[in-house]
Amino acid sequence: MRRVLAALLIPVVAGCSTVPAEPASQSTADPGAISWGPCTDIKRPGGEPPASQDSSVRCGKLSVPLDYNKPDGEKLDLALIKLSTTGKNRLGSVVFNFGGPGASGVDTLDQAAKALTGLRARYDLISFDPRGVERSSGVRCGDTVEMDRFTALDTLPSDNQTHQETAAANKQFAALCQQHSGKILPYVGTVNAARDMDRIRAAVGDAKLNYVGMSYGTQLGAVYATEFPKKVGRMVLDAPLDPTVTFEQRTLVQTRGFQKAYESFLRACVKNKCDFGKDQETANANVDKLLNQLTTQPLKVGTRELTQGLAATGVAAALYSELTWPFLEQALSEAIKGRGDALLYLADSYTGRSQDGKYSTQMTSFPAITCVDTSERPSEAELRRTEAAAMKISPLFGSEGSGGLCRVWPAKGSDQARHVNATGSAPIVVIGGKGDPATPYEWAPKLTAQLKTARLVTYEGEGHGAYLSGSKCVLQLVDSYLIEGKLPQKGATCPAA
Repeated sequence: MRRVLAALLIPVVAGCSTVPAEPASQSTADPGAISWGPCTDIKRPGGEPPASQDSSVRCGKLSVPLDYNKPDGEKLDLALIKLSTTGKNRLGSVVFNFGGPGASGVDTLDQAAKALTGLRARYDLISFDPRGVERSSGVRCGDTVEMDRFTALDTLPSDNQTHQETAAANKQFAALCQQHSGKILPYVGTVNAARDMDRIRAAVGDAKLNYVGMSYGTQLGAVYATEFPKKVGRMVLDAPLDPTVTFEQRTLVQTRGFQKAYESFLRACVKNKCDFGKDQETANANVDKLLNQLTTQPLKVGTRELTQGLAATGVAAALYSELTWPFLEQALSEAIKGRGDALLYLADSYTGRSQDGKYSTQMTSFPAITCVDTSERPSEAELRRTEAAAMKISPLFGSEGSGGLCRVWPAKGSDQARHVNATGSAPIVVIGGKGDPATPYEWAPKLTAQLKTARLVTYEGEGHGAYLSGSKCVLQLVDSYLIEGKLPQKGATCPAA
């Protein structure tokens, strides 16, 4: 399977317009009830106490229709997490989606709690595993052995034999998804997830939805604002997707974005006396040499192997944040010297593989949601054209994209989630990063224009996403909007963190 290397600002000044807060009140519709209790299956990194020992962190489930065309039919349980407000002047709740599609909101919100202390002083913070993700009937596509085989497939070289192997692997992967999760596959689309989110809003007693969406979460937020414009409260969309792009357009833009971030990493590496090259050209050549060697001679890492495909995934994973660049330098230096542990660790962090060999649903929920969110099914000729163009941009990151897998996907797709227009909603803040590899900046003004009610903020820094990047400017801007209702000025920008 040709894996996809992409589905985890300015200070407020006087004169900004203000959006009033909506009082919390129970919807007249019956949203169902959430039974909150201890979180029993969250593992915190660094040896910190489990969430179940923190009484302010609660987990719960909300029953929603599997098929919204049959509201009284079979149900699906959504898994939720709530971090209760630490302050006395509660404004309501803020719902988060951290991206993917396929990232667990339950796990990620728990891990992000320390970065959200200012917001938590006024709001309950809520997130959830969207339908088809992890605890919410997460899509599964095979056991550890099968997932290891898929994630380890090489992406170089590109020839007819590779294309045949890729097509066969895509078919096998799709068949396994149908075998293990066929019942839910038709219902995991973003429109249904937006309807689920409105059920969450009503169940927690909020008249309007306050929301922070990151990466794919921006598309979910945009779809919500399209389906329920009058129920939009204070909404922030960070690292936005352009839902109108085709598979080919997405692949080429993201390939260009990752290549740009990789070149920025190499420049920074050389500036800091890079261990594997005294200049950018030499450093790049040494990485290319490593990857080409791995196509025929994978590095042994315990009982596993670091293949070229896993190495490329590890590089891409570290480009999501400038904070991980030093670790990427170390990982590449060690791999060039014959040790692949660190680079394999980076790859596992991207694919959702834990040390015990179990996989999260990151790599399986992603295609499941992506493929049902579009009716596009590229032909073989279109896939080869996309791949050829992407490889010219970057031999390291170029591929046919997710179109090849969607071409054989067992569930039909719909274009409903690709058409967004939030006319009639409260103002929406969209934040685009100039150095974002996964959701390149050019998508930010495009989504802003499509939504009609949105205001664009530009972040000048590197990395995927701005709100949790460490930028004090972005943090102040977002929290000022969510807490005080102060919209950023038109044309607002924030410098790099």
